[in-house]
Amino acid sequence: MSNINATNKQLHLSRNALFIIFALSGVALASWVARTPEVRDTLEASTAQMGWIIFGLALGSMAGLLSASRAIARVGARFVTVSSILCISTGTAAIGTGTYVSISLLVFAGLMVFGFGMGFLEVAINLEGAVLERAAHKTLLPALHASFSGGTLAGAGWSALMMALHISVTVHLFIISVVTAGVLLISYRYLPHGTGKEHLPRKKKETDPSTSAWTVWKEPRTLLIGLVVFGMAFAEGSANDWLPLAMVDGFNVQHITGSAMFTLFLTAMFLGRTAGGFFLDRFGRVPVLRTASLLAFSGLALVIFTGYLPVAACGVFLWGLGTSLGFPVGISAAGDESEGSVTRVSIVSIIGYTAFLVGPPILGLFGEFMGLLQAFVFVLIGIFLAGLASSSVQKST
Repeated sequence: MSNINATNKQLHLSRNALFIIFALSGVALASWVARTPEVRDTLEASTAQMGWIIFGLALGSMAGLLSASRAIARVGARFVTVSSILCISTGTAAIGTGTYVSISLLVFAGLMVFGFGMGFLEVAINLEGAVLERAAHKTLLPALHASFSGGTLAGAGWSALMMALHISVTVHLFIISVVTAGVLLISYRYLPHGTGKEHLPRKKKETDPSTSAWTVWKEPRTLLIGLVVFGMAFAEGSANDWLPLAMVDGFNVQHITGSAMFTLFLTAMFLGRTAGGFFLDRFGRVPVLRTASLLAFSGLALVIFTGYLPVAACGVFLWGLGTSLGFPVGISAAGDESEGSVTRVSIVSIIGYTAFLVGPPILGLFGEFMGLLQAFVFVLIGIFLAGLASSSVQKST
């Protein structure tokens, strides 16, 4: 009995640490996103130039995403998590410094470091979450992603307060940098040791990551799950990178109103992920995900085509609510089968975070020529495709 109690206590501590780390990454990301209009104005950048600057986040993220699985196999997800958050903290400070001295290249470099940390981190903590979900025999990933959304909501709220108090972008981001590093020191020790680490080098030929990954990439179900996650993550990432600017430019509102719309989106994401477990258990993955896709599509269409701020605000809420479950449900579906689950979770995470972090900068390039609101049509297409592929997340038997 004592062993069972000790195991349950460890599971609870690991779960709580993961909740904190998911939230921490959300706070850091939202703090950057909410201040992008001011960063753009300080740097005197056009929409296309801002797209290239944000592309630093995408480049760093891609490097982190593509190297995470191999790093986890060598040193374990816990070490990767610690390294990732230190990169996020350092990158945040560099972004603030670049904004202060008005040097676009330094902001770009800071975003690369920040992005590398985010990409590295998200594969590691999604793997930790999938393993924890299996050990606890209960659905946890939607709640963990709700923690990320709660973190983004808290970060956006804190950013709005900083703007209302006329606190500079630099001071704001330095505060976030210090807090991120401090919370890491408290929480990392409760993560399990060795998750994802390969302990038997002599069996390398049997468990070669490249071989198993190539096999998984050819699985139709995994690819369709990847399409679901791609479409929904693209919708979420586009809002995170461009929603404040799109509202400012498309509806001629002040920066604080653009940030308020972003906060509304994050609130909807948080509510959707918090309540998602109940609806998923009651109605199943496929009906819930189809309904979510319809909500997201309808909401984004209202934002793009109505031109009336109160209606667009309703659309922002529906967009966030509908987008909220795509990523966590996809990760859960990828981890259904015990054999090869680590590889599937890693690949689906890579697909999702590629769409989340790389898609929006490319969207910004289109936005330079056709306007950000009109460029969101490409996001509509992604949501539509995700809805079509939603039957792939049916739980394996």
